Amino acid sequence: MTSPESSIARPAFPSPTVTIVEHQSGHWPRSPIDEEAEDDEKRIERYGADDPAEPQPKDLHEEILPVSFALKSPKVVPPAPFASQPVDPNQVTWDGPDDPLNPQNWSIRFKWWLTAVLSVMTVNTTCASSAPSSATLFIKHDLHTSTEVSYLVTSVFLIGYVFGPMFWGPGSELIGRRPIFIVTLTLYTLFYIGQAHAQNMTTLLVTRFLSGFFGCAPLTNGGGFMADIWDPINRGIATTVFAAACFLGPAIGPVVGGYITVSSLGWRWVFWVMMIFAGACTVLAFFCLPETYAPAILAAKAKRLRKLDPVGNKDVFAESERVQWSLKELLHRTILRPFKMLLVEPILLLITIYISVVYGVLYALFEAFPVIFIRTHGLSIPQDGLTFLGVGIGASIAMVINIYLLRPYPRLMKLWRGFPPAEIRLYGAMIGAPGLVVGALWLGWTGKYASVHWSAPAVSAILIGMSVVLIFISFLTYVVDTYLMYAASAFAANTMVRSAVAAAFPLFTVQMFENLGIDWAGTLIAGIALLLAPIPFLFFKYGAHIRSKSKFAPCIDLKIAKEIAQEKEAAEFKGEV
Repeated sequence: MTSPESSIARPAFPSPTVTIVEHQSGHWPRSPIDEEAEDDEKRIERYGADDPAEPQPKDLHEEILPVSFALKSPKVVPPAPFASQPVDPNQVTWDGPDDPLNPQNWSIRFKWWLTAVLSVMTVNTTCASSAPSSATLFIKHDLHTSTEVSYLVTSVFLIGYVFGPMFWGPGSELIGRRPIFIVTLTLYTLFYIGQAHAQNMTTLLVTRFLSGFFGCAPLTNGGGFMADIWDPINRGIATTVFAAACFLGPAIGPVVGGYITVSSLGWRWVFWVMMIFAGACTVLAFFCLPETYAPAILAAKAKRLRKLDPVGNKDVFAESERVQWSLKELLHRTILRPFKMLLVEPILLLITIYISVVYGVLYALFEAFPVIFIRTHGLSIPQDGLTFLGVGIGASIAMVINIYLLRPYPRLMKLWRGFPPAEIRLYGAMIGAPGLVVGALWLGWTGKYASVHWSAPAVSAILIGMSVVLIFISFLTYVVDTYLMYAASAFAANTMVRSAVAAAFPLFTVQMFENLGIDWAGTLIAGIALLLAPIPFLFFKYGAHIRSKSKFAPCIDLKIAKEIAQEKEAAEFKGEV
């Protein structure tokens, strides 16, 4: 079995061998790179992974060479956390590096419990997006609407996903994660009453939109929540589990919805069951989710100290209490900057296009599968819903593959002094990109013919689900590693665009599969996937150079590579002398 250095680091960055000598204290000698990394960590801690200031010009005018290194000794210690004291003695901070209030210091078991709670909440809200897809024909008949309008039951929920992130992301940075979760989940649950009792299509669509608007909070703040409690090494595995939950929900929805719809309960009970599930998640969040956002915790600590001693602690404050956000600044962070980045950052633009198409294909399946399995292969509505379990199985396989790909990451964190090249995140996408092409062709050409057993196209859903999740996880982690403190803005743009595209796909999917035929509709999807498939491979080869020209990408790994090259030259010169 190859070593982590040969299997991960070398393909993107051919490496000369360099000997790194540890400082006498056991840590790296302090350098401008260490100071810049510490500044980044402070900004991320203060602003929730989104620096409100515009990036400054980078000192990367010279050509960046692909430089890496392999250590002769595995004994490597990354830079020690910078433990500076606040200038103002009245400013509240953590009580040392082991402060139990700091979410980073919570036990591994408790962190996994919180990750599980967040994942269940995410399964609930994403399941709600697809559950009514099995009931569209019944909704059309009972509410006397057209077939095209009935498809909006899924689409308007996703349109809520477009607008919700503009409020819940910044809101969690102003008042904390917990209040946003509690308020949004409560309202998300209550709007199910309107869906279950709707007597016309307008009421159903409006309440569906509002449920999506409030229900997207776990998806929007999930990444920040993970960053709050997990260190960079363990965060990859936890985020993989969370991302798999994002796709497990849409796969479960049609199964639940299908069986309820054809039962004696009727389609309205799809919404009642979703409401019961949502209410349980709201109660779970209320009793089990503590505040995890560091500035909000420190602000609560400052208030508690002032309350305990109103006279002696009257001047005590938390840093977030001194930060005043104007409406202009909030609009800049939530709308203007994300779309500015989308226009000027080729990495973000291409990734957003790719993920939007992939996300759209996933939601297109909710309308395409009935055409394939009910009309062509004669399955019932509940049996059609069961075919979506293939997507869930594929998502689970993708989770296992991604966790395996993350195995060398702790070692790479040490080798690269805390900032490995972002391109090593692309291995999953390089597996999923061709897999999606094959999966779409497989679905189209086996689903076309009634003489082919229904299990053939059903199994293709496993490959499609695996490919979609691998692409999704790989690219989103690549965005995080590329933009660091600007990742929240990048995520905002990506989330809004992909949700809008996903909302549009169900509106024309049935017409596409009917007019083109199942075979050629699948071929069209495969052709688009094939056109986009080279993107992860191109970024793997040229991503470092593209990042070096970016205004928003800090490129700390490239600076570390240059510093290591300088250390090598200095060591060689010293040896010659």
